Amino acid sequence: MCFGKEDKSSFLPFAIARVSEEAQAQNSNYSYKIKIRIKMKEKNNLTILSIETSCDDTCAAVLKIKDKKIKIISNVVSSQVKLHAKYGGVYPFLAKREHQKNLPLVFKRAMKSPNLKVNLIAVTTGPGLEPCLWTGVNFAKELAKKMDLPIVSINHIEAHILANFIGKNFQRAKNFLPAICLVVSGGHTQLILMKDFNNYKIIGETRDDAAGECFDKTARILGLGYPGGPAIAKQAQQCSSKIKNLKFKISFPRPMIRQKNYDFSFSGLKTAVLYDFKKRSLRIRKSKQYICEMAVEIQRAIIDVLIYKTLKAAKSHKIKSIILCGGVAANKELREQLKKRIIKETPSIKYLAPDIKYATDNAAMIGMERNQS
Repeated sequence: MCFGKEDKSSFLPFAIARVSEEAQAQNSNYSYKIKIRIKMKEKNNLTILSIETSCDDTCAAVLKIKDKKIKIISNVVSSQVKLHAKYGGVYPFLAKREHQKNLPLVFKRAMKSPNLKVNLIAVTTGPGLEPCLWTGVNFAKELAKKMDLPIVSINHIEAHILANFIGKNFQRAKNFLPAICLVVSGGHTQLILMKDFNNYKIIGETRDDAAGECFDKTARILGLGYPGGPAIAKQAQQCSSKIKNLKFKISFPRPMIRQKNYDFSFSGLKTAVLYDFKKRSLRIRKSKQYICEMAVEIQRAIIDVLIYKTLKAAKSHKIKSIILCGGVAANKELREQLKKRIIKETPSIKYLAPDIKYATDNAAMIGMERNQS
């Protein structure tokens, strides 16, 4: 969850030296097709330094591309989770201050390999928290000036999608397209039709809270701390393995699950959790069984809606695969349940989920997005 305004539809407006950029919104439903063209003689033989500061993780990575094969030289992430945990969410200007402090250190660690000769800098320019984004952008611009390098802007959401292809043969990546991408994080819940690299259309998204934000807010109600997704997943797992008989018979709504569109809504679920919690006695609220059962039902409700809408979209479009991405893609139950349902209901459709370490924010995925620009 992030306390602050995000611009989900545009890049930060800044001048990039030696780069020709074209970013065009195709319609009011925030579908987009982004093309970035760089005049470089050795486009398929690059070493890319990538920087990511869209929220509360300060990230830098170095990727080497040679003969269309990609090798990750370094991938450094400095987390601010402990700093923001006491607030139950991310405060943009506090995160900005930490980015300013951490970026030089993260950059130094990412560049530690000897004889590195970087050809290009890639930096996240949106969507995200604006104070955080500007910190990364200004740092990248200063580096580009000092190192006399071209710099390109990167779309954070597309980078999350392409995180699925880290370590895979990009020559074969198009075998997975077209695809339905389920983007699930603290700030976004979207269904995107990916027709090709650089060709996307959002066909559904949350009308209020994102799924990750719902995890954060309901975890805070239960006193489980921040970030809420891992905290609720941990409690739900304990309940499933240790508590055989459910005592409280908790049942929450699955918002918008039967509507004909592909949109989501999680604010009502958050309210239902709050009302159930308030009606319980103080003794019950603090009981381990109640907390566990609440965690199980919250997680089930969110996952049920995500999977139902994703499969509905998959069945309505001629696609080859379903791609899971974003920070919530690290949720083990979501990964497993989505895989089972795809095998059962749409066995001809392939399933891609990122390596856990690339599900949450990182700079390696930023370099991957540049590779397909």
